[in-house]
Amino acid sequence: MRKLLLALAAASAIASPALAADTVTVAVTAIVEHPALDACRDGVKDALAEAGYKDGENLTFVYESAQGNPATAAQIARQFIGEAPDVIVPISTPSAQAVVAGTRDIPVVFTAVTDPVGAKLISNTEKPGGNVTGLSDFSPLDDHLALIREISPDAKTIGIVYNSGEANSVALLEGMRSRVEAAGLELVESVATKSAEVQGATRALVGKADVIYIPTDNTIVSALEAAVKVAEENDIPLYAGDTDSVPRGALAAVGFNYHDIGVQTGQIVARVLKGEKPGDIAVKVAAGTNLIVNPGAAERMGVEIPQAVIDRANTVVK
Repeated sequence: MRKLLLALAAASAIASPALAADTVTVAVTAIVEHPALDACRDGVKDALAEAGYKDGENLTFVYESAQGNPATAAQIARQFIGEAPDVIVPISTPSAQAVVAGTRDIPVVFTAVTDPVGAKLISNTEKPGGNVTGLSDFSPLDDHLALIREISPDAKTIGIVYNSGEANSVALLEGMRSRVEAAGLELVESVATKSAEVQGATRALVGKADVIYIPTDNTIVSALEAAVKVAEENDIPLYAGDTDSVPRGALAAVGFNYHDIGVQTGQIVARVLKGEKPGDIAVKVAAGTNLIVNPGAAERMGVEIPQAVIDRANTVVK
């Protein structure tokens, strides 16, 4: 389908040279489809439209998901690079690693990447250099731990489910570990390397963890409902690192609005399309956080969210 779209764009170029000269192609890929990453993709598209690049008019907007498979992510990266779009936008660390490893020429604007230096996408955030820039979504971990302690003050052990194969998740694990230990608490780990393992990995925390924390790990978030089911069955409060997981069953989260992250990313893409070099654009952490709570989910997990938390929430899921 993508090749057909590009062929049609080429045919249009022959029929209407003036239009073709003003048409750009932005290729977007994500490691998996889940609400946060989908919102990010849509935000990119919305920001490009706001900047004057409208899909079907002067923009060809191509999207592919790797469906959680790193090998598919690498295949998509190779296809995109072969098609030479004006900009490639990989969403998530695994997709960004696949794209950046394959090209030093095509502009790359990554997004929803926790630790771009640790993931070896760039060596310097202020002056990334080369053909790569983007936006980090490194979680506000201090706020996450503070929220857990406010709602579950008696918790002594925090269970975390993560994919040890995702560089972003390892960075978040280490960041949370240092904060948990500094607070005199204990962090208990459970690993799931694919979505089918999420329920079992969550169940492994039963009897070991007082609360469960799901970071912005694409593998785990893609199967969040499986983790929520275990939490509800065993009266264990489950907190999320991304706000899009709260309507899906997590009891609370403070984090980024991923549509806003997409918009911020799309603004960077527009700058590149207008002639700026990616390597001259500093990589920054996304701006703005929201608090979202789900009192119904909390009740199903045997906990009550304090009224003070509900009162200051940006959104209360009904």
